[in-house]
Amino acid sequence: MICDRKLILEDGSEYLGNGFGAEKETVCEVVFNTSMAGYQEIVSDPSYTDQAVVMSYPLIGNYGVADEDYESRIISPSALIVRDINDNPSNFRWAKTLPQLLEENDIPGICGIDTRKLVRHIRDRGALRGIVTDASTSVEKGVAKILTTPAPHDAVKRCSCSRRWYSRTSNPQYNVVVIDCGVKMNIIRMLNRYRCNVTIVPYDTDADEILALHPDGIMISNGPGDPTDVPEVIETLKRLRINADASFSGNSTDGRRNGKTAMFGICLGHQLLALSYGAKTYKLKFGHRGANHPVRDLKTGRIAITSQNHSYAVDEDSLSGTGLKVSHINILDNTVEGLCNEEDRVFSVQFHPESAPGPQDCGELFEYFTRLMSNR
Repeated sequence: MICDRKLILEDGSEYLGNGFGAEKETVCEVVFNTSMAGYQEIVSDPSYTDQAVVMSYPLIGNYGVADEDYESRIISPSALIVRDINDNPSNFRWAKTLPQLLEENDIPGICGIDTRKLVRHIRDRGALRGIVTDASTSVEKGVAKILTTPAPHDAVKRCSCSRRWYSRTSNPQYNVVVIDCGVKMNIIRMLNRYRCNVTIVPYDTDADEILALHPDGIMISNGPGDPTDVPEVIETLKRLRINADASFSGNSTDGRRNGKTAMFGICLGHQLLALSYGAKTYKLKFGHRGANHPVRDLKTGRIAITSQNHSYAVDEDSLSGTGLKVSHINILDNTVEGLCNEEDRVFSVQFHPESAPGPQDCGELFEYFTRLMSNR
C-alpha cells in the first residue's frame, strides 16, 4: 500500500501511514492514550484540545460512534493516530463511523503507523510537538514548520461555554455552579444523578457573579493545557475561598451564614485550586492518559483504578504552608492525585471520577461532595 500521510516529530523522527478523516496539515503536541475502549469519549473530551492523540490499542473504530456517548459538543483533538481504523462498525447503536466524525469536524487522522514504536518513543523522549502532513513533505521542512509555529495558550477560552446554561434534575436538593474550563458531560450527568441542579458558567465568570447564584457547592471542571494559562480562574478561586461563606443559599430560617461553600476540583480544576492556594505545578514527561491508572486513597488505603488525561501535576514540595493536604497518590509514579482542606470544605482529584473505569471505584467522591453541601 502506498502511504499518503506522514507524522513528523520535532526531533526529526517520522512515521508514514495513510490518511482518514480530514485532509489537513496541522502542528500540535503528540500524546498517547492507553485506553482499550472509549475512543468516542476521547475525541469529544475538550482536554485534548491542540493535541494529536496516539491510541496504543491497535484496533480503533470497531463499534462506531453513538449519539448518546459524546462528552461535549466539541470534537477536540488536532489529530488522531491509530494502528488500524475500522470504518465498518459492528454495533446496533452506531450512527456514524469514526472517520466520518473526524471528516465532519475537519480533523485529520493517520492509520497504518506502528503505534507501539511511537508510544515507546514518546514515553522515552517525552511529549513532543509534531506535524501531520502529506507524505511528500521532507523531514527538514516539517521540523521547520513545527519550530516556527507558536504553541497556543488560549485552549480553555476556546473550550469553555460562551454563556451560562443549566442542567436540572428531578427532586433537587443542591444547587451547584460548575466553572467550565472544558467540562465533560458525564460530570454534569453525575451531579444530576446526585440530586444537584447545575448551573454551568464560562471560565472567566468572576467570583461575585458566581456567589450571586447562591450555590451550595462549586465545581471547577477539567480542561486543556497549562493551568498557569488561565490566571483569571486562579484569581476567581482565591476570591471564592475568601467570600464563599457569604453565598449561603437560604436553607436556614434566619438567613444567617451557615459555613463555607463546598468546592470540588477535577483534573485541571484540581491544579487550579492548588495554584490558588499558592502551590506550584509542573509538566510531566509524557502525561497520564488512559483508563488504567492505580491511585491510593491515603485516608482509607484503598486503591482505585482511575481514568486520567493530563500533562501537568501539582508539585508536592510546594504544598508546605498552603493549608492543602495530599489525599491521593499515583502508585505508578507517586505524583499527587488528590488534595483537601477540610476547614475550607475544599477537595480535588487529578483523575476523572465520572469516567467509571472501575467502573464504580470513584463514585463516592460525588457522594462526599453532597455530604459537604448537606452539612453546611
